[in-house]
Amino acid sequence: MVDDIKLYMDDAKERMQKALVHLENELVKIRAGKASPAMLETVTVEYYGAKVPLNQVANINTADARSLVIQPWEKKMIDVIEKAIFAANLGLTPINNGEVIRINIPPLTEERRLALVKQVKHEGEIAKVSIRNIRRETIDEIKKLQKQGVAEDEVKHAEEEMQKLTENFTKKVDDILHHKETEIMAV
Repeated sequence: MVDDIKLYMDDAKERMQKALVHLENELVKIRAGKASPAMLETVTVEYYGAKVPLNQVANINTADARSLVIQPWEKKMIDVIEKAIFAANLGLTPINNGEVIRINIPPLTEERRLALVKQVKHEGEIAKVSIRNIRRETIDEIKKLQKQGVAEDEVKHAEEEMQKLTENFTKKVDDILHHKETEIMAV
């Protein structure tokens, strides 16, 4: 029975770690004034009748801190890629020279920076809610074990450990958010 508690705790820790990874993946998509190929992850293009991610039909590189270069693997895809970038409504203007597509990333306005910080905080709150839900579900499972004969002090100890784990992961979320907010607000 005590082994079951350990299994629940390990599972909770693994799920909380996945919530952190998900948060980091979501924050990469929020631009902080610097060019990043991740900015175009949501762009899909029509390729032989199927919608595919842009990175499956072209190389996407950063030329410098303020521009992206998209090199299609097939020349005929250049117009399709350009239209897909416009259609994605990212606020970016592709420049097609017939060989590659360049995207200059404009500097962020103060208003846009504040909106991005708000978006970052929203993503952080989603991660925290996910972590708290994992804590609640795990504690519920551990309490069920008490009904099956696990000692009450073992259950209390597990609940305390679960709370410490939750606080630890919540602090990690706060640290990630602080770093991203600092990155966005840097002019």
